[in-house]
Amino acid sequence: MIFGFTLETFTRVHVFISLVGIASGLIVVGGMLRAQRNRQSTAVFLHSTLLTSITGLLLPSSGITPAVVLGYLSIALMFVAFLAVNSFQFRGSWRWIYVVTAIVALYFNCFVGVVQAFQKLPTLQPLAPTLTELPFQIAQGVLLIVMAVLGFLSVRNFHPEPAAA
Repeated sequence: MIFGFTLETFTRVHVFISLVGIASGLIVVGGMLRAQRNRQSTAVFLHSTLLTSITGLLLPSSGITPAVVLGYLSIALMFVAFLAVNSFQFRGSWRWIYVVTAIVALYFNCFVGVVQAFQKLPTLQPLAPTLTELPFQIAQGVLLIVMAVLGFLSVRNFHPEPAAA
């Protein structure tokens, strides 16, 4: 039991929060590419991504795993992103710092999503049963390239309006 939930129910809640984080993150990145800021999508993305990491760390694990390390790194990234948005309001270098932290946190969520897809989906699992096979490596490579391009374009394009005084 985790917070009164069975492990299965808690895992489903964690997965739902993760999917909300990924979907809202893609909306936020779309806005960045168009030099637009959507406050609601940004808030949903930041909070759900932070909550994804926290709930992921509460799942049973056998010591320090790559997922645990990513969880802690994501929490650190979210701390910096929250500072960039709320304390520094994208001023100066905090604009690109926010973009980079947001993109990397979204990448981490998507990376874990690809891992989980290959582990759990019956159509993908036979293609990479040990997660070392070529289809898995290609999927992760494509994801990395796409996120790097989105990150580069977002840093270049995202110049939100200054906050009202």
